[in-house]
Amino acid sequence: MTGFSSRVERISISGIREVFEAAGDDAINLGLGQPDFPTPGHARQAAVDAIQSGEADGYTGNKGIEPLREAIAAKHDRDQGIDIDPADVIATSGASEALHIALEAHVDPGQEVIIPDPGFVSYDALTKLADGEPVPVGLREDLTLDPDAVEEAITDDTAAFIVNSPANPTGAVASEDDIREFARIADDHDVLCVSDEVYEYTVFEGEHHSPIEYTESDNVVVVNSSSKLYSMTGWRLGWVTGASERVDRMLRVHQYVQACASAPAQYAAEAALTGPQGIVDEMTDSFERRRDILLDGLADHGIDCATPRGAFYAMPEVPEGFVEECIDRGVVVVPGDAFGAGGEGMARISYATDEATLREAIEIMGEAAAAVR
Repeated sequence: MTGFSSRVERISISGIREVFEAAGDDAINLGLGQPDFPTPGHARQAAVDAIQSGEADGYTGNKGIEPLREAIAAKHDRDQGIDIDPADVIATSGASEALHIALEAHVDPGQEVIIPDPGFVSYDALTKLADGEPVPVGLREDLTLDPDAVEEAITDDTAAFIVNSPANPTGAVASEDDIREFARIADDHDVLCVSDEVYEYTVFEGEHHSPIEYTESDNVVVVNSSSKLYSMTGWRLGWVTGASERVDRMLRVHQYVQACASAPAQYAAEAALTGPQGIVDEMTDSFERRRDILLDGLADHGIDCATPRGAFYAMPEVPEGFVEECIDRGVVVVPGDAFGAGGEGMARISYATDEATLREAIEIMGEAAAAVR
């Protein structure tokens, strides 16, 4: 019998999915990483219009429709003040594909990719699928990634390092000084910085900054998505941008694994980017309120948690057996070690749920913590 590739045998089903499958149907789900807001109506209507007119019936160009790529370039000009040629944008099937093609295009077998630990589960898996070697780097006490730790981890075998701010699973937001340092590291060491910015608009204190604002070389690739910016996770529309030579290599991967992103989703994302932006502030304000409710509730139950300054996750320190006890009591949270060894003794909580349900879940988590202490 034909066996299985060594690459696929190096990865397994995400620990997040395992938790979901262990929970009951009526459980309160604080493990789901998606906003609980509807996609903006004008974005939905743009997809409907494209379908009804027949514009979405066929393949688009590999990089995506030009109006979408122009809208993405305009977004980066508006938000970061950087000039991106729409020709240097690839519309992808979510940020997940953008991360995949970025690593496939830049990582040779055995080369190293430095990743935050704990960090988003795909960083480790996609590195292994590219036949690379993940190099986890622990976080500071405030759960931010230290540029000094990244720089110390660089070797002659390093192909890339990944920066994620605001971060999943921690909710940490990198300071402008740290982002400048990541750009300098990419420049000085001539290694690729992959900047995952999918939670860019969900920042509660301070501002979002991108390494591409400060780099003096072509060593930064930016990954983003409409999923978290505009509550469009099911539409699967992301993008990647960088220097023309890097985009050309990523396009080579993209055209064979995907051909093009979903046409209806492209029209919807274009409308989201160019239409009314009220949903951005609405979601951010709502998530900040819920973050404060969660932090106050955890503190009341004696559960320590670094203050997340963005995204919609918190990562408290929890007693042994806490996750299992929460699930038994009907609240889904994700064990911290699902995101790397650095997450051991922690749990990821998504507070992207309504306030009443969140308050109920907090009380149950408090009871769970008391039961296992």
